Amino acid sequence: MIKNYTDHAANERTFLAWVRTAIAVVGFGMAAASLSRTETDVWSGVLLLVTAIIVIIVAYVRMRWLRARIISDEELDDSSLAHDALMVLLIIALIAMLTMFSLHVT
Repeated sequence: MIKNYTDHAANERTFLAWVRTAIAVVGFGMAAASLSRTETDVWSGVLLLVTAIIVIIVAYVRMRWLRARIISDEELDDSSLAHDALMVLLIIALIAMLTMFSLHVT
């Protein structure tokens, strides 16, 4: 059995939830734009995909960083600035992606 398996599994589930969210927002944005009667700009679709990629990259970096902390045997401080910064970056990227979604659909 893998040491701290439940922590690793929870970390990977969280990463996959961010990936699913990014894919769903892009999918809904593309579908809604194709169903609308007005023509959408190409740049909004490209920016929607780019922000989704940013969300996935930041989520991956956060998952790898947390994996290293789970593996570590030393006692770590829970008030880490890097962890908070990664979470803020992830939320900002998600908000940017949702903004691109709304620009793409309208």
